[in-house]
Amino acid sequence: MIALASLLADEQRAAAASDDRPAIAELHHRPRAKRVIFLFMHGGPSQVDLFDPKPTLKKLSGQTLPDSFGMVMTRRKVAENPLLDAVRPFAQHGESGLPVSTLLPEIAKHADSLCVLRSCHGDSVNHPQSVYQMNTGSILMGKPSMGSWISYGLGSENRDMPAFVVLPDPGGGIKGGPPAWGNGFLPARHQGTTLRAGRNPILHLAPPESMTDTRQRAILEFVGARNAEHLAARGADDELSARIRAYELAFRMQSAAPAMVDISGETDATRQMYGIDEPETDEFGRRCLLARRLAESGVRFVQLYSGNTNGWDAHSDVLKNHTDMCRRTDKPVAGLLADLKQRGLWDDTLVIWGGEFGRMPMSEQGKGRDHNPWGYSVWLAGGGVKGGLAYGATDDVGLRAVDKPVHVHDLHATILHVLGINHERLTFYRKGLDERLTGVEGHVVSEVLA
Repeated sequence: MIALASLLADEQRAAAASDDRPAIAELHHRPRAKRVIFLFMHGGPSQVDLFDPKPTLKKLSGQTLPDSFGMVMTRRKVAENPLLDAVRPFAQHGESGLPVSTLLPEIAKHADSLCVLRSCHGDSVNHPQSVYQMNTGSILMGKPSMGSWISYGLGSENRDMPAFVVLPDPGGGIKGGPPAWGNGFLPARHQGTTLRAGRNPILHLAPPESMTDTRQRAILEFVGARNAEHLAARGADDELSARIRAYELAFRMQSAAPAMVDISGETDATRQMYGIDEPETDEFGRRCLLARRLAESGVRFVQLYSGNTNGWDAHSDVLKNHTDMCRRTDKPVAGLLADLKQRGLWDDTLVIWGGEFGRMPMSEQGKGRDHNPWGYSVWLAGGGVKGGLAYGATDDVGLRAVDKPVHVHDLHATILHVLGINHERLTFYRKGLDERLTGVEGHVVSEVLA
């Protein structure tokens, strides 16, 4: 029985690797959105400085954390350091009166569209493990990323483009590296396809002038036939099968991708909305605009990283770090939200903004903050979620999630639900288990759904 189960699993894996159909033949329920744009603020933006104002923190600033809060697990032993008030004031915005820091004046204009989850929490105080958990549901490296799961479950809306595209920060890699958008044990074709930052997101997109479509097609068919023979002689080989499909996709992308990555046809008003050609916002603005174009072209999951190796990791000076990062991203993110609304993409696109964790209310090195996975903020917008809502709460100083806590598994279950997927039914059989993004946990936060 054990041997038979192993053989059947191998057959299933081989079939999955050679089948381009999505795993979900029919959605589990009515979807609220068709696609996702995940704005990942790498390094850990501070909830108490951006979206979670704490009057008690202001009152106690300069004092040590009261004993009533109990023991605190920190990475750099900052539990006994003085508390630090928000580095900039908050203001209420829109009809909802949602408070947003003055560090984010442009995003604040969309306050009535934001659903701020103030009670998010995870399981690790370290960057790599938390990056993995926010992306894959596990603090361990090697699990499939959320984008890969969505690619596996739903496929792409455009056969000439990948289902899952990643736009890394050009300033440097994230802590944890590419496994954050890897396919894990899912078929290799579901890993994230990375595009370069700058004016040429895809290198070698156009073939040489001497290469005609007919000639290139003939070469591709010849290589494909030899690869197929190689594959047949060796049985199921997921990596080789994915490589064969990559050649096919690359050929099709030569027709679809040039127009998609070329922003020269965008109006001056649109470019200005994203902050393109402005020194502080040009780079991130171009990637935000590219994210919109990718989503519009049928890419199912677009992930855009803000922050190089350090990014939002404000250990020494929150004010300096967050002022810089907010200046780079505030206008482009607000431009993306406005652009989705004006182009009719708002109602069926889910936008996610957040990092791998938040920051401690205690100070570090006088003006900085250490990592805080116990209570932090992530916001959602568009795609059938309620706007102008602050859901859940951290304690009086922003240290721990205490009211309506939202674990990373709950966040993932909710995102899948918005796309019409029951997180308990999106599975992949592996080593005797039906694996899933949320493991054996997670529940949908239905209160935030419109």
